Amino acid sequence: MAESKKNPSNSLSDLLMQNEFDNESWHAFEIVSEYVSATQSLDRITPAISFFGSARSKPADKYYNLSEEIAFKLSESGFNIITGGGPGLMEAASKGAFNGKSKSIGLNIILPKEQNPNSYQDISINFKYFFMRKVMFVKYAFAYVVAPGGFGTLDEFSEVLTLIQTNKSKKVPVILVGVDFWQGLQDWLQNKIIQEKFAEQEDLSIFKMSDDPDDIVNFIFDCYYRKDNDLSFKSNNLNIHL
Repeated sequence: MAESKKNPSNSLSDLLMQNEFDNESWHAFEIVSEYVSATQSLDRITPAISFFGSARSKPADKYYNLSEEIAFKLSESGFNIITGGGPGLMEAASKGAFNGKSKSIGLNIILPKEQNPNSYQDISINFKYFFMRKVMFVKYAFAYVVAPGGFGTLDEFSEVLTLIQTNKSKKVPVILVGVDFWQGLQDWLQNKIIQEKFAEQEDLSIFKMSDDPDDIVNFIFDCYYRKDNDLSFKSNNLNIHL
């Protein structure tokens, strides 16, 4: 009696593996293409500041007006402003930069049901991949301004902290806007993360909090004019070490 064949044919298995390989290859090409296209568009935007914040805030929100004012003053001081390109506080920062003398850059993410690009962008780039968008936020940032937000904003802020703490990028200025909003997080970091020795006390110096637009502008300039660091507006070499 002939023995039944229980294993799939080699030809079918090979075909499935080839199809999977082809799909992954196209994904890799898409990623490389997205990186090349973005870097070409952003090649001459430095010095720039990456500005994070909620997509859900409304124009009547106090943080909306504050974000717009901060971005405007930074733009007037010569900084191009990079945002996520969406609504809410991203729109506020884009608007402030757009009305200033420097450029407003929107790094938009393509989502099924959310985030239409705001109308205050001199340069608008669409991304399919979140992680490639994050690379661009870091690659060109001479400083970070982080306004109140949800999980997305926390993700961006924590990633910046990690990159600086682990020396994957230089210690550029990081400012949290909304002292009342962020104070609880700072207290938790101090009382839990630092106290239980999951990080060093000096790690909390990576960022500062401020609600004063002039103080934020002056703080960023002071960081670059100090002689005890190697930061420079001319050559900052902020390429992330992947």
